[in-house]
Amino acid sequence: MSSLEEDARRGLTSLPKDIPPKWFYNDRGSQLFDEITRLPEYYPTRAERMILEAHAGDIARLTGAETLIELGSGRSTKTRLLLDALRDEGTLRRFAPFDVSKQTLHEAASTIQDEYPGIEVEPVVGDFDSDLELLPHDGRRLVVFLGGTIGNLLPDARRRFLSAVARGLDGDDHFLLGTDLVKDVGRLEAAYDDAQGVTEAFNKNVLEVMNRELGADFDLEAFDHVAIYDQRNDWIEMRLRSRVNQVVHVETLGLEVPFAQGEEMRTEVSAKFRREGLEAELRAAGLRLEEWWTDPAGDFALSLSALPGGGRRRL
Repeated sequence: MSSLEEDARRGLTSLPKDIPPKWFYNDRGSQLFDEITRLPEYYPTRAERMILEAHAGDIARLTGAETLIELGSGRSTKTRLLLDALRDEGTLRRFAPFDVSKQTLHEAASTIQDEYPGIEVEPVVGDFDSDLELLPHDGRRLVVFLGGTIGNLLPDARRRFLSAVARGLDGDDHFLLGTDLVKDVGRLEAAYDDAQGVTEAFNKNVLEVMNRELGADFDLEAFDHVAIYDQRNDWIEMRLRSRVNQVVHVETLGLEVPFAQGEEMRTEVSAKFRREGLEAELRAAGLRLEEWWTDPAGDFALSLSALPGGGRRRL
């Protein structure tokens, strides 16, 4: 049974229903998310890019990385700032983008290879919560996880992921993590429910994925896009709310899945962080926070971590 089949069977038979957000990111989903990053309401990409523009050179000098590994790379748009800085530092030898979408990954890797002919580009198709052992292991490495994507992991999954990253690091390696920060609820909810409806299409794309891959018959018009901020947990939840009483058939799984009118299926959690909380999570995973940078408005943060006793070079 494939990972999608396992996740769909578990999620569609649970109460409440839920589907992991990684299944947004087929080729169509990756295109839609690329559109989302350019929306006026969606500040994280702009804020993170601002930090990278200001500190990519510092990151290159601190890490001296020979291999840049990007988890959940997508089109690797912002990553070029790190590639440029590491190339200018004279250490860069290899770029290993890692993503679940094979087509998007290889298209981006081909473009990077054309733009950076002096480095080896080694794309790796995989799921960052189970396939980290596929990553290259030689040379000083900088593992990056940008975009606030770590917020999509629930606390237990986040602990497992950070522990897996820490176990995979060697003494000279670093981990660069992008995290969205707690802020005004109105701005947070608008970032996940834009006026143009791109995020709605992105959310409903998970239904398209199940229709295509599992022979399901979800009617996209029978669901509404919902995005709300849970202040107790400091996270955004995206959901799909059934407009009517309906039964969805999933041929591959042999399932008939009832939805009551108004019933919601969670499709994404996007946690927001405070420095002290994230530092504690990194420490619990076996990582030491070395640097913390934010954009001028304090909307987003990049943190640079390493194993205790390893990591830091000179600025």
